[in-house]
Amino acid sequence: MGITLIATVGFVLSYDALRQMAVAAHISGPLTYLFPLVIDGFIALGVTALLILRTAPLRSRLYVWTLVTLATGASIWANALHAIRLNEQARLHLNNATVGALSAIAPLALAGAVHLYLVINRHLTINKPVVAAEPPTDKAPSEGPPPPATTVISAKQRQTQPTATPQPKPPTATASPATAPPPAAATPPRKATPKPGGRKSSAPDAYLLELARQMRNETGAVRRTDLERTARAEGYTVDRARAQKAADTALEEAATTTKLATAA
Repeated sequence: MGITLIATVGFVLSYDALRQMAVAAHISGPLTYLFPLVIDGFIALGVTALLILRTAPLRSRLYVWTLVTLATGASIWANALHAIRLNEQARLHLNNATVGALSAIAPLALAGAVHLYLVINRHLTINKPVVAAEPPTDKAPSEGPPPPATTVISAKQRQTQPTATPQPKPPTATASPATAPPPAAATPPRKATPKPGGRKSSAPDAYLLELARQMRNETGAVRRTDLERTARAEGYTVDRARAQKAADTALEEAATTTKLATAA
């Protein structure tokens, strides 16, 4: 607030002195009110240019400082001469050299202002920040997730990138018991039907293999003793060697299925 007040008062006092100097320089009556703006206005323009060109090369800044110094010196000279001549004479009277110098201020200020504009414009054009152009977003944003970004690969990059070798497809599993994947849900085996005379039947190989697959799917392991115990509970007699063979076959099927899945 204090800076603004001091600047305003200083401008008003300088304006009054410069207007009287314009009258003494025989400038037309209404135009005398514009003469102070030529000098003091050029000072304000020069200070603004210094702020804009603070990052410009030293040559440009020295040029602007020279113009501001000359304009400030002309204003001080005119204000001081105004006070001295009024102190010496009752009426402000200027000699020919002073009148000529005051008349030359206006065209000099015009040339300096235009050149300052060109210097500032050139500096702003050279140091204009480059902003990446963004695609227009005319459509409203959808509620779903954004589409995946598409990577653009140039022809040169395609030549340098290694060509992916197609992997051979795994052989299709046949329906044989040794390679077929285990059923999702094994059908529980039917109970043994006792032979006439109360004799129990021996557990067939297909029954033992199906029972072993069911145990493998439920527990991940097949034990011969568990296989025999389950088959006997269903009313079968179990041969130890055949039970071990069924358990080994079920485990081999699981290993083959795992290898095929890894290769794929």
